[in-house]
Amino acid sequence: MVALIAVPGDTPASAPSARPPPIPKPGPLAQPRSSRQVGLPNDKTLAVIPPDNPQSPGKIALGQELFFDGRLSVDGTVACATCHDPQRAFTDGRPTSIGVQGRSGQRNAPTVLNALYNATQFWDGRAKTLEDQAALPIANPVEMGQPDLEAAVASLAALPEYQQAFQAVFGRPPNGKDLVAALASYERTLTSFDSPFDRFLAGDDQAIDAAAKRGWVLFNDRARCNKCHALPDETPDLTNFKDDDFHNIGVLIVRHHVVPLARQAEKLIDSGNAVDVDRAAIGTDMSALGRFLLTKKEPDIASFKTPGLRNVLVTAPYFHDGSHPTLWDVLDHYNKGAGPRDPWLDQDIQPLGLQESELDDLVAFMASLTSDVYRAQGAEELARQRALSRTNRPYRDLRRAFGRRPTKSP
Repeated sequence: MVALIAVPGDTPASAPSARPPPIPKPGPLAQPRSSRQVGLPNDKTLAVIPPDNPQSPGKIALGQELFFDGRLSVDGTVACATCHDPQRAFTDGRPTSIGVQGRSGQRNAPTVLNALYNATQFWDGRAKTLEDQAALPIANPVEMGQPDLEAAVASLAALPEYQQAFQAVFGRPPNGKDLVAALASYERTLTSFDSPFDRFLAGDDQAIDAAAKRGWVLFNDRARCNKCHALPDETPDLTNFKDDDFHNIGVLIVRHHVVPLARQAEKLIDSGNAVDVDRAAIGTDMSALGRFLLTKKEPDIASFKTPGLRNVLVTAPYFHDGSHPTLWDVLDHYNKGAGPRDPWLDQDIQPLGLQESELDDLVAFMASLTSDVYRAQGAEELARQRALSRTNRPYRDLRRAFGRRPTKSP
């Protein structure tokens, strides 16, 4: 891995860039969520609990304590909650996250909310389960910085409170397998529904406004959002609005020069080594290769997992690299069709020709997917993004969106 971190053209992700933010405190938004939320699929929720890691109150409580404990990191400054802050819908509000000693990675922190329903974890799907996901950041030098998972266990094993908690929950001293099992159990309680759109689907026609209703129609029609966000006509899936698949949507692919990166990756990464792939994804410019880091298949170059859309308003900035600050920026990217210089571009990415008022309606629909517990944050964030969108639109390209320059700005 020394050679991997030092390849020419790498961003020095291991170099300090800023201090990690203070570890959040586990307030009300960190508590396990009720199963009585409007829109919560109870059958699916029960089905994704693995038989070898059943839920229990003690295990969930232990997992929550671990989630907010900086002592999992090598210097005590970073916890899981550092990148997954409950006040920010379990994201961190940064383009890319900051780990121990101010080291900055190259991926945007996805929300943990509703992650229990994911078929795979991380932007490139390099972990199959929440247990697998929980282990990797602990031993990543750019994130929590421990040499390995057992080093983190050793830092906790001498503490009486953890000795007692692990013994009570698992019947044995602290160990790596049980540590990640507890973290995963807590994360499986972080369901988030109860949005205005859920109430609309349940029959309350007044739950969302006319703009959101128009946005919902556009979402399934001319805007083509449903092509990736899991809404086939036959079996619509409204749990997370995603297809659990990977797509190259053309985000900044030219800037990253992915062809030489792919050649380096072929030589330097054993696709069966989860630790190597994890370190390349977080700590080097090879992050831009996405799913290719795992599969080594050319069509997977720069392909990333479709993110869910619930609470998307309060999880800015957007895309795998956090490069797009607002939902209007995201829609501008899709509206112009990404561009022709990406030979692996998904076939569904094409110019949309949507007017400005239609982009506003799509944002209104996405805002209606905000859970009630984030209502205040959502209102504040919508105002912030709307104001920014009226003055700064770096990804807007009307010529490409419409195939010709309109006579006047929409």
